[in-house]
Amino acid sequence: MTSSIDLNSDVGESFGAYHIGADADVMRSITSANVACGFHGGDPGVMRETVRLAKNAGVAVGAHPGFPDLVGFGRRELKATPREVEDLVLYQIGALGAIAASEGVPVSHVKAHGALYNMAARDRSLADAIARAAVAFDRGVILFGLPNSELLRAGEAAGLRVASEGFADRAYMADGSLAPRTAAGSVITDPEMVLQRALRMVTRGEVTATDGSTLTFAVDTLCVHGDTPGAAELTRLLREGLEQRGVAVRAFMPPVSAEHRLRAGPPPGRA
Repeated sequence: MTSSIDLNSDVGESFGAYHIGADADVMRSITSANVACGFHGGDPGVMRETVRLAKNAGVAVGAHPGFPDLVGFGRRELKATPREVEDLVLYQIGALGAIAASEGVPVSHVKAHGALYNMAARDRSLADAIARAAVAFDRGVILFGLPNSELLRAGEAAGLRVASEGFADRAYMADGSLAPRTAAGSVITDPEMVLQRALRMVTRGEVTATDGSTLTFAVDTLCVHGDTPGAAELTRLLREGLEQRGVAVRAFMPPVSAEHRLRAGPPPGRA
């Protein structure tokens, strides 16, 4: 189905005295880094160090904003108005943008984290809020989201370029949503299974849901979560396996001209 794919991972999620993930090792295999912005994980020092790791590895840097929920790691659904979501997402992208600019690195994409990502996939008002925040920061950023989701539709309506995201290490429900992490088998850690699922998504646009049905969708980028057990080895094997089968692994960030940015038009009205 495609001859190339972006490989992304959620990184920079350590904070204070708490170490999460193996960012330096993961960075050797991925092409896009989704950097936590301090709300669900990360802190200013970790953000700067993660941006430097990505820069040195030639990896695209993206913002990974989530709910202000360190205790729940951003994976609990919080009640927030679209206005609140727009503000908290813009705040986080802006923080990463300042750090990235100080390192001479552009912010190439925005990918919401955890519960915010999943809620925006089905709630257009929240999806529009995230898209507005991304546009307010930079019309040239790419918005990541689940295939056929409200998040991608909102991004397109706002004039953003969007990337349809598949998950190599997560199980899918029959409706195309990600299986709840509380469900058995929702996180896939077997390297061969991850590779075969990823190959099928990339080359055939298919994946098997938890009920045995076949989901069909195209993907532009594949995610392996940075806190998945063995993430560094998973990303290494996944990249090697894709490349051995003739799939080029590269960042999903074609150039965006100033003309395109002007054509995108103004963002939707603020909620």
